Order: sequence, then C-alpha cells, then structure tokens
Amino acid sequence: MAAPLQNYSGGVLLADIVKRNNFSAYVSEAIKERSAFIRSGAVVRNALLDSREGGTRIQVPEFNPIAPTEEILDGTATWGTSNAGHLTPQKIGTGTQIATICHRGFAYAVDDIAVLAAGEDPMGHIRNQLADAINKLNSTRLFFQLHGLFGSALSANKLDLAKAGTGATEANFLTASAVAKGRNLLGERGEELDTIVVHPTVAYYLYQVGMLTFSTDALSTGSGIQWGGGGVGVTDRAVGQFAGMSVVVDSAVNSVVPGSSGHQKEFYCYLIKSGTILEGVQQELNLEAERNILSKQDVISVDYHSTYHIMGTKWNDASDNPTNSNLGASGKWAATYDVDLVPVVQLTVNSPLDTSTL
Repeated sequence: MAAPLQNYSGGVLLADIVKRNNFSAYVSEAIKERSAFIRSGAVVRNALLDSREGGTRIQVPEFNPIAPTEEILDGTATWGTSNAGHLTPQKIGTGTQIATICHRGFAYAVDDIAVLAAGEDPMGHIRNQLADAINKLNSTRLFFQLHGLFGSALSANKLDLAKAGTGATEANFLTASAVAKGRNLLGERGEELDTIVVHPTVAYYLYQVGMLTFSTDALSTGSGIQWGGGGVGVTDRAVGQFAGMSVVVDSAVNSVVPGSSGHQKEFYCYLIKSGTILEGVQQELNLEAERNILSKQDVISVDYHSTYHIMGTKWNDASDNPTNSNLGASGKWAATYDVDLVPVVQLTVNSPLDTSTL
C-alpha cells in the first residue's frame, strides 16, 4: 500500500489539501478553464436551470414561435377576419420544456490519487486531473443526450453522409460541402450555426488537407500571443476554424458508436449555434476528503448535480435521474416546437484516417 499522500514541501495529507482553500471552487474554476465546450460558447450556464429547491427535473415555460395570419386592411366597415372592421387578436401558444437533473459522483483512495500529486504542486495536479475527468464525464453524458434527441425528436435535423459499407470517398468525409448540406436542413437559420464538434480522427483529416485553420488576428501580450477574440492561445489547438465555424475536438462525440456491423467506421459531428446547449446546476461541485485510520488511506469523494438542456426539447419519460443509456434512448425525448427552430444539426461522416470496419 502506498504511503499517505503528502505535499513534498510541507507534509500535508490529501484530506488537508481538499479541506483548505475552498478546493471545490478551485476545481470548479478549472473545469471552466479546461473545457473546450465552455470556451467555444456552445455550452453556457443558465440561471433558469439552476434549481436550488430540490427535485429531479426542471420545468421551463416557453412561448411558442409566432406564426401570424395576415389580415387585409381596407376602407370598408367589414374588413378583416372579424368582418367588423378591426384586427382579430391571435393567441400566442405556450408550452413547457423539461430538463432532467443527473446526480453523479465518484471517489478515489490515496493509492489511486498518489500519482496525481507526484510533483511539487499537489493541489494543482489534483485540480487539473479532477477537472479533466469531470469534463470528460460531462461531455460523454451530453453526447449520449444528443444521440437520444436525434434518434427521434430532432431526427429531421440529421444528415448521414457516411458510406453504407466500405470504400468511403471524399463525398463521405467532413468537407465544406458537407457543412453546407447540414446548414441547409435549417433553411435560413442554418447561418446561425457557428460551432462544430468533431472526433479527433475527423479533425486530423482536416489538418491533413489544410482545411482546419487558426486565427490570424492575433495580439501580442506580455506573456505571449493570444487570439484577437476570446483569449485562446494560438498554441492551444482546442478551438480552430473550419467552414466559418469554431471547431471543438472531443473523442467523446462517439460515446454512442454509429454505424452497422461490417461498415467502415463512422463519426458523429454536431453543428451548433453558440448558447444553444444550456447548463444548470442544482448544487455546486462538492469535494470531500477524510483520513481512514484503519486502512491507512486518504479518500476523496466528488459529487455534482446538474443538467444539460437544449431549448425546444424536453425530457419525455417518467423516470428521473437517468443513466447515460437512458439519456441516449430516442423514445425518451420530444420536441416542443418546430425542429427547424432548434439550431443543432447532426452529421455522420467517415474519415480516411480510420478505414477499419465495425
């Protein structure tokens, strides 16, 4: 068994590290800093979804999109649909969107965490490792949810360009043409899509053919060069530009593997309008640590209670606190208004960098 985790400069136990200096807030800030989703603007925190009163779901009232019927105005006494010389008020429909809260957590013993604090700054190591782990878990949960939404509720907003079988060609890859076809699913609203989320294998193909570029509008600062907008360093390849869109690279996009047995490997891509994916937090990230004197271990636990919600959709199932598998089930979601008003598109493509078959 490994020795109790210590800060090499001061002999501080893991439990002491976590308990001091508001460590939960320290990790929460790192989650924001290290999340490509948050930096891209695709995911934003929304106070309407911050349910502090308990419960397992959040109801979000909505006004349905207006689709008025015009009336002809003239000089007679009987103009209009009223036949009485005045406009007839038309009703604005209302509805309710439902977001489901997921309660998640995990724990580590010192034997597992000791490696994280093997440097001179154990707090920094633990902070970054926990932030990266939670970001990966959260993005995996989000991609399961997107898969479930596009299974039925948003099925009109998806386009499968992947090869049915093997031998994929450029027509099956992510190109500017593919993005244009995806935008076209939303009509004139397709221009609102400004972020695309792709698997690394798809991104590296874009690198290979020179289609993934990085900002040239850079500003020199005292500590180095930063992008002219957003403050993401040019050496940080998490956010690039392709076909007029910011690019977020995340291997969790294929958490639910697309395609069929015997077909060439396929990859999901999501075209999103910034701010479309809303995040709500029922309780801020909570970290606790204790020393178990019987097992001679330091143990840290993490729990977080949050929801992701796409405006225009709702959780349409009686169950609460769903697993990832339930989030990814198509029959558990519904659209609350016309899907072409929901600015998210799913593309399915191949990549020449991975021609393996399922």
